[in-house]
Amino acid sequence: MSLIIQDIIDNYLKYKENIESFSALSIKAYRADLSQAFKNKQNKAYEYSELWNLARPSLTQWGELSLASRNRKIATLKSFFLWLYEQKLLDINYSNQLVCPKVPQKIPNFLSVDEVISVLNYLNQQLKAETNEKKIVQLLNQKTLFLLLYGGGLRISEACKLKYKDIFIKDKKILIKGKGNKERYAILPNFSIEHLKKVIAKNLTAKKIAPAAEAQNHDYLFGNAPLSNRIGYEFIRQLGISAGLMNLLHPHALRHSYATHLLASGANLRTLQKLLGHESLQATEKYTHLSVDHLARLIEKTHPLGKTKLSG
Repeated sequence: MSLIIQDIIDNYLKYKENIESFSALSIKAYRADLSQAFKNKQNKAYEYSELWNLARPSLTQWGELSLASRNRKIATLKSFFLWLYEQKLLDINYSNQLVCPKVPQKIPNFLSVDEVISVLNYLNQQLKAETNEKKIVQLLNQKTLFLLLYGGGLRISEACKLKYKDIFIKDKKILIKGKGNKERYAILPNFSIEHLKKVIAKNLTAKKIAPAAEAQNHDYLFGNAPLSNRIGYEFIRQLGISAGLMNLLHPHALRHSYATHLLASGANLRTLQKLLGHESLQATEKYTHLSVDHLARLIEKTHPLGKTKLSG
C-alpha cells in the first residue's frame, strides 16, 4: 500500500498529540525534524517499506549538527519508526537501528541565595521610588514572574499562563498545567504568597471586581490573556541586567536555582521530582552534583586543615 509521506507524518503527529498528549511545541519540533528527514519527498507516494531507505540519507546530513540537535532529530526518527512498527505498518522495527548520541550533561546555571536577595532588594527599591503607574505595573509583573519561577520552580510557559482561579492563597499552592497538559500543584513559600496576595488585590481593585474566585474564572494573572513567553523571558533578562548580576539571567536559571537551593537545604530527589513536574527521576538527578559541590565548599570552609598548606 502506498501513501503520501506527508499524510503518514500527519497521522503520526495526530497520535502523539491526541493519545500521548504531546504539547504544541513538541509537535512543531517533530514536524520540522520529519520534514527534514524526508526533504522534497513529503508530497510523493511511497510504500511503507520504502520509508527507511528514504530517511537514511538524512542521518549523514545530521552528522554535522551539534550533539544535542542530532540527538533530538534521531530521537524523533526513532519514535516515528517505532510507531510504524507498533501500528503494524512495517514488519521490521527500524527504530532499533537508530542510536541517539550521548550528550554531555551541562551543569545548570543557578543564582546564589545572595544574588536572589540582591534582585529582590533592587525590585523593592525601584517600586518604592517609582511614581509612574505604567512602570510600577511592569516592575510588579517582573517581581511576580521572578517569585513564581524562583519561589515555585515554574517553567516560564507555566507562569505566563497562570489564572486567578488556579491560585489558592490560603493553601499556599497553585495549580499548574505543565508539559502534555499534566497537572501538578506547586507549593509557594510565604514571600511569594504575600506578594501574590497584594498583586491580586491591586489588580482586582483596578478592574473594580470583588475579590471572589468566581468573578475571575477566566482571567489570567498577567492580564486578559496569557503573558507572551518571549515578553516573560525579556522581563527576566532585563531584570538581571538592571539588578547588576554578573551573568545573564534567564527564566530557567531561576527554576534551576529553586531546585538547587531546595536540594542543598535537605529536600530529597523524589520530592524535587514531584515539585518540578519531571516525568522521570533521571531528569531531576542532574541536580545531585550541586549538593556535592555545596558540601565540598562547606568542607573547604570549615575543615580544620582546609586553609593549611601542607607540603608533600
